[in-house]
Amino acid sequence: MPAHLRLISHKLCPYVQRAVIALTEKGVPFERVDVDLANKPDWFLKISPLGKTPVLQVGEVAIFESAVILEYLEETQPNPLHPAGALRRAEHRGWIEFSSAVLNDIAGLYAAPDEAAFKAKVMQLEARFARLEGRVAASPWFDGETFSLVDAAFGPVFRYFDVFDEIGDFGILAGKPKLMQWRTALSARPSVKSAVSAEYPALLHDFLKRRNSWISQLQMHAAA
Repeated sequence: MPAHLRLISHKLCPYVQRAVIALTEKGVPFERVDVDLANKPDWFLKISPLGKTPVLQVGEVAIFESAVILEYLEETQPNPLHPAGALRRAEHRGWIEFSSAVLNDIAGLYAAPDEAAFKAKVMQLEARFARLEGRVAASPWFDGETFSLVDAAFGPVFRYFDVFDEIGDFGILAGKPKLMQWRTALSARPSVKSAVSAEYPALLHDFLKRRNSWISQLQMHAAA
């Protein structure tokens, strides 16, 4: 009998979304348990050495770090999301790491305390996405017709921009037609759509307001 899979989650965590998308694409049943990272329960700290989500509990064993979770699912579950060839698998793993760098830049964007720091992060993100525009196939997925773990990794990235676009036009994705095609395809993918709850946009707006950062001020002006 297969071990019960229990995914420890946070409602806004993009790394959790990666795991949810992969599990959904593979058709694997799992239990999702949300925790409050601002008030971490003791049982969570016992199974998460870094105090972060996601954590995948496989029976009595806890696996932490989203990249490790994705690789475990590839090794043990049906419907592979990595390419068959070793070279292309390695390339895809590199682009998954690239998506993590983009997520770090996004965190820097919404934490930027003033206009100068914010604009510096905008420029950094624009450069990252320009590099990605030169690689993505967007026909309709990252590498062509087959949905992959790279697609699972970037679905949560573009989801941020659904809320950012309501605050202002920062020009980060401007002039990148392949990325816009890819973003549209990802937003319509059932596994990507269902990786968050219907309250996600409101939760992210509230999170940004509480940052007391430059984007918080822009958000207040946009809502006025």
